[in-house]
Amino acid sequence: MVPYTVHPEELGWTVSRFEVIRALRDVLGAEPDEIADFVATVEAAERRNGEFRAGRNGGIRESEQARRRRGKWDGRGRLTRGAGMAAGRRGHNEGSIYRRESDGRWVAAVTDHRTGKRKSIYGRTRKDVAERLKVALRDQQQGLPVVAERLTVAQYLARWLEASARPSVKAKTYEGYESIVRVRVVPRIGRTALAKVTALDLQGLYGDLQRDGLSSRSAHHTHRVLHRAFQQAVRWDLIPRNPCDGVTPPKPGRSEMGVLSREQVGAFLDATRDHPAHALYVLAVTTGMRQGELLGLRWEDVSLDGGRLAVRRALQRQRAAGLAFVEPKTARARRTVVLSQRAVAALRRHRARQVEQRLFVGPAWRDLGLVFCTATGGPLDPSHQTATFKLALTRAGLGSVRFHDLRHTAATLLLAQGVHPKVVSEMLGHATIALTLDTYSHLVPVLHAQAAAAMDALLGA
Repeated sequence: MVPYTVHPEELGWTVSRFEVIRALRDVLGAEPDEIADFVATVEAAERRNGEFRAGRNGGIRESEQARRRRGKWDGRGRLTRGAGMAAGRRGHNEGSIYRRESDGRWVAAVTDHRTGKRKSIYGRTRKDVAERLKVALRDQQQGLPVVAERLTVAQYLARWLEASARPSVKAKTYEGYESIVRVRVVPRIGRTALAKVTALDLQGLYGDLQRDGLSSRSAHHTHRVLHRAFQQAVRWDLIPRNPCDGVTPPKPGRSEMGVLSREQVGAFLDATRDHPAHALYVLAVTTGMRQGELLGLRWEDVSLDGGRLAVRRALQRQRAAGLAFVEPKTARARRTVVLSQRAVAALRRHRARQVEQRLFVGPAWRDLGLVFCTATGGPLDPSHQTATFKLALTRAGLGSVRFHDLRHTAATLLLAQGVHPKVVSEMLGHATIALTLDTYSHLVPVLHAQAAAAMDALLGA
């Protein structure tokens, strides 16, 4: 008897019936009636699977598809698989997987239901292609486009921004990511296949950006964004490893910090005493609040009698939504801030002026309850407020500093006066005290000197 049974799923290595007969007779020593039964079984199964079709005079001839997939005898009584087709039957929803004769690569063909187009996925082994195909089918079930082997960096980053970054980060952060991708990355390596991006490509990208005038800090931020994007590609099984791991990223460097001295702060606040934004400047210098936190402040957040306020939201301009109220930057940024007497007095004067303005405007007043607002009660645009601040600085005869530098000024003055870094960290809403110490590390020698002086005062010189 023939030492095995033929099943339809074993026909992936189909050979011509003449080779089967010859092998059964010469190699296995089968009897003529056994050979006839075996061939009849094979031909019946292959007719059902389209391997043979009717020939002339009622005969059966091999189909073109079967000839392309035909295997060969290896000379030891075993059938080898055809060069163009995998052995065995593919699984449910596995797609079409076959081995290409031209280069020997395995290929999977799958239809993108969103576009109706067939896309190919390639690999060295059938298992590799099957895994990639599984990812593509899973993405398709989630409504995502099918990823092809030739997916470019630009195509992938567009998908990453929409499917991963947008749902997981704040709108302003997303806008920053999108700008970095659009302006810095896509024009240089956007056409490169995602699977072919190397650490050398990225090292060259950062070098090109810096030669074009980009600061090392901005180049480092670009690296961080790409690392996050490519790490997601690894999790999605699109690439085996993160090419950013092999890069020596640009050192971020430390941004210049403009800090006003105690005398300069006094001169600035005196010069702006009658300015509509005087209370805003007083709060910025005495509390270290961020610009967006100040502009998002409502009177319901402020207790003038209790001498404190609560930071519960921030105002920011977004590309899509315009001016929008958002959650504070971090969980620690939601905080209670104790007010100085000077700040309380400035806020009382500011509220009295606002009441007068509201009566003057009448029905046109927008009752949003904002502490700092436009002449009709609406939110202040941060960019307009920044321009007003710079003009006030110039009129006070002071150098050019950013509004955010008032926050640095508050922290620097407090630390220089010996206030504990933990207190300053909580007041600023930093995520950790380590961030505070790192940001103001230039003051650490001053703190050490103060500690030594305190010890002398305690024990005597």
